[in-house]
Amino acid sequence: MNRRDFFQPRSAQVLAWPGNDFDDKPTDNWSESAHVLLHLRRWAMATHFEIILPFGTPAAAEKGAEAFRLLDALEEQMTVYRDSSEISRLNRQAHARPVPVERRLFGLLQLAAQIHRDTEGAYDITTGALIKAWGFFRGPRRVPSDAEREAARQRSGMDKVTLDAERHTVRYHRPGIEINLGSIGKGYALDRLAQKLRSRGCRRMLLHGGTSSVYAGGCPVGEERGWPVALLHPWDRRRRLAHVWLRDRALGTSAATHQYLEYNGKKLGHLLDPRTGWPAGGIASASVLAPSAAEADALSTAFYVGGLELAQRYCATHRGITALLLPEGEGAEPIVLGFAPHEIVVSRQTLQ
Repeated sequence: MNRRDFFQPRSAQVLAWPGNDFDDKPTDNWSESAHVLLHLRRWAMATHFEIILPFGTPAAAEKGAEAFRLLDALEEQMTVYRDSSEISRLNRQAHARPVPVERRLFGLLQLAAQIHRDTEGAYDITTGALIKAWGFFRGPRRVPSDAEREAARQRSGMDKVTLDAERHTVRYHRPGIEINLGSIGKGYALDRLAQKLRSRGCRRMLLHGGTSSVYAGGCPVGEERGWPVALLHPWDRRRRLAHVWLRDRALGTSAATHQYLEYNGKKLGHLLDPRTGWPAGGIASASVLAPSAAEADALSTAFYVGGLELAQRYCATHRGITALLLPEGEGAEPIVLGFAPHEIVVSRQTLQ
């Protein structure tokens, strides 16, 4: 789960405090302002998660610690890097028999299956064999032979998985299928953390995982549109593609900036098209706003893989989903899909 560094939360004043993840005591130079924010941080899922709350939130450290304990449990449940996780157990056993799955995790698998259908197969969580064939699991990164790639592709596909909603069981139709939740797991974790914090009375919050997955609850004081977030260019860190405002919504982005291999003078990214078994191309970055962070994460991957036409069709037929896509190519400009004018400011844009 390794998409990183595409969003910058913005605020009138941000304090960085020394100490552990739950240090809620400011330094001497703080000002008593409604715009002062408290940052709580935890390393999980190979990235930094952060909870941002208004300064003065009652028992913020205690609430943050409780949320981060949930985050640790979710990582243990979903990671494919630990043999003890529920997903690893599922990948070992589900080809032989139906395997019971925890209720909320089963709901996540149902969501992934629905998005797979609605995106014409561009989104697929069953690409574990392909990820390994390309060396994007534990390395080394390489271009597999045609035979290896086709064999891995035959061990991928949500059409080879049965989800039994009555029994909450999962069954793989053949050996070798592996679910990998790297494209949706961080977003799901943010959704669960937001639920936990709301249950403890928090109404204003900004949560992010690796700054490529963001969930905003409520709005900061004095900014009724929501939390302002800067969306960065995938390669030029000095360039902002857009600023968006999030209120009770999530934003996810996908790009192949950090994970890729070079082959015949071309960069091949880690985001694979499950329909071909090759790295996706044509889109430099895809960002999606959605009601939940899990949806935003999954759809940003789907639009990156499926391209502009798929994103246009999806946004036109799914209420509450908006997107910003940056095509590949020198001088390409971002394309905006479905945003209301008050939700986004784009430096250079093609409106649709």
